[in-house]
Order: sequence, then structure tokens, then C-alpha cells
Amino acid sequence: MPTRLPSLRQPPLGFAHRGARAHAPENTLEAFTLARRLGATGLESDVWITADGQAVLDHDGVVRRGLVRRTPISAVRREDLPEHIPTLAQLYETVGPVDLSLDVKDAAAFGEVIAVATDVGEEALSRLWLCHPDLDVLVGWRERCRAVRLVHSTRLRRLPDGPELHAAALADAGIDVINLHHSEWNGGLVTLYHRFGIWCFGWDAQHERTLDALLATGIDAVYSDHVDRMVDALARLG
Repeated sequence: MPTRLPSLRQPPLGFAHRGARAHAPENTLEAFTLARRLGATGLESDVWITADGQAVLDHDGVVRRGLVRRTPISAVRREDLPEHIPTLAQLYETVGPVDLSLDVKDAAAFGEVIAVATDVGEEALSRLWLCHPDLDVLVGWRERCRAVRLVHSTRLRRLPDGPELHAAALADAGIDVINLHHSEWNGGLVTLYHRFGIWCFGWDAQHERTLDALLATGIDAVYSDHVDRMVDALARLG
């Protein structure tokens, strides 16, 4: 295994992408529960808001109505959604406070997500990682809530001024994390962001060699569909 650079998070977080989706139906309470049982230290999902204002966990944000019609979740009441789609509140009731990474696909869901986590308690709010690709949206969220962790999910090609100025901008805005595809990370880039106090997350780490190489960069969290492989890779850190 490569020599490992230091991370800001000790040990790094292991987020089960959409729950243990390699082992159970994704974004279901079954998948989230199984992920925790397999040893995932964090869970990941996408969050949307229903027509009656409930935060629910689903990837596509649409539901099939009839044979072909696909309807946005934002146009459907919670009681009319398929039973397998859980609310955020149901997830917390099932697994308790946990490091939870949510890709906020509908920015209108932010207020309800914060309200649900706040009702669960301070621990849930402080372990909530909200991801979005638009830095301006994240800046607005930071002004609304200081306690939650905010994650800029992006790609290097979308940083016209380069990573160093981007890291400085994140630090100035109070954004906690940059989240990149695993293929874009290397030890030097992680070290650069760490110098500004920014945590580094890497997604789509599916294979043993990918997980080991990513963790060797000093990354602070990884996302994987394969919870068993991810847990084993984290264990190899010692």
C-alpha cells in the first residue's frame, strides 16, 4: 500500500453511496440500515422536497405515474409517493444521528432538511454534510445556517482560476469541503486544500485499488457503492 499522507479527518469518513446499493435496493431504509451494519461510518443520498414540504431521499427526483408519465417529486404529495422512498425524518428515526452527506438536488429542500436535523438534535445537525455544485448557493446557505457542513461538489475543469484561488474562496466563504471525482485527486492537490483548512472528499471509489490510492492522498472522506470494500480499505489504514 502506498505511503499515506495525513488527512484532516482522523480516521477518514466512509460514506455508503445511496446506502449499501451494491447489496440492497438503493436509497431505501433497508440499504441504509445494511450499510451501517456493514460498518459504513457515513451515509449518502440525494434529497428532494415534496409538494407538501417533506424532505425525501431519492436519486432521480421523479416518480412514474401510469405506464409512461414521469412526475417530479416536487409535484407529488408525500402520501402519494412509492413506499420505498423514505423521508429524511424516517432515516433519522431508523439509524439515529449519523454523518450524512446529502446532495441537495432541489435547493428548495434546504430549509426542511435543516429543520428535520435540528429536531433530531445538535449532533445530527453538526454531522450533516450538504452538497451542491453552485458555490453561490452554498454561500447563501452558510448565511442561513452556521452549524451545518457545506460541500462544494465540482470538477477541476469548472475552476477557471485554478484550485489555489478556489481553496481561498471556499475558506473565505466558510465552505467546509471540496468534493471531486476520485480520478482528479492526488497528494499535492489534497495538501493544497488542507493548507486552507478545506476538507477533501472523493467520490465513485468502487474498487480496492481505487480506494487505497485515494486514501493514500490524505483524503478526508470517500464515497462508495461497495461498503464491504470501503470498510476494508479504511481498516487497512491501521
